[in-house]
Amino acid sequence: MSRRHRAEPRSVNPDLLYNSELVTRFINQVMERGKKSTAERVIYGAFTEIESKLNQSPVEVFEKAIENVRPQLEVKSRRVGGATYQVPLEVKDGRGRALAMRWIIGNARNKRGVPMAKALANELMDAFNETGSSIKKRDDTHKMAQANKAFAHYRW
Repeated sequence: MSRRHRAEPRSVNPDLLYNSELVTRFINQVMERGKKSTAERVIYGAFTEIESKLNQSPVEVFEKAIENVRPQLEVKSRRVGGATYQVPLEVKDGRGRALAMRWIIGNARNKRGVPMAKALANELMDAFNETGSSIKKRDDTHKMAQANKAFAHYRW
């Protein structure tokens, strides 16, 4: 990682169906081995299932789910002297959204025996309703940051 320059954020083209950059980023995170059309099929399948079950716009449900799962605080390891401390830090917007997407996709992939589109739809609906394993992961992250609040002065 270069110490001289920050990497500039890359722009992505909005997806064709919903005209949303967030959906494109989600498609890119779901994609495995460069198979973008397969990832699009999975996500659009999940969106049609969300629309049929909730009778709401799937993009609004998706954006609300991402917002619900997005963490406000996280901990980072910081070495001071011989000890390593878990220092709580605020999460920036881009990283928060990336973590939320990663947690949702990971929890959907862990549901074995269920088609990915269905698992992703269920995970997004759970996140929309503030239940499920992605919300639990966010709460665990917040609890860990809260428990290590005493080391906040090691922030850099």
